Amino acid sequence: MERHERRENMSSAAARRMEGGEGLHPDAEWDAGDMGCGELVLELRMRLQPMQPGQLFKLTARDPGALEDLPAWCRLTGHRLVMAVHPVYWIGRRED
Repeated sequence: MERHERRENMSSAAARRMEGGEGLHPDAEWDAGDMGCGELVLELRMRLQPMQPGQLFKLTARDPGALEDLPAWCRLTGHRLVMAVHPVYWIGRRED
């Protein structure tokens, strides 16, 4: 909720830029559509594996469970959740 609260304190233009990921440039991206989180995290793991540590991955995941599941998955796996504004998640590849 902190991220949402911070967004409310920004100007509306700044909030729109943040939601769109303006200024961020992904090294890879994937639209997982409505894929459920069980399948999604398995596929996400495979897509992140060949990336270099620190590279940025843009994920679009419309499953409602992604809001809680993806931040938890990042904490468990050591990947960095850079930004999350459902349905778009920016993930930094972990250091090996």
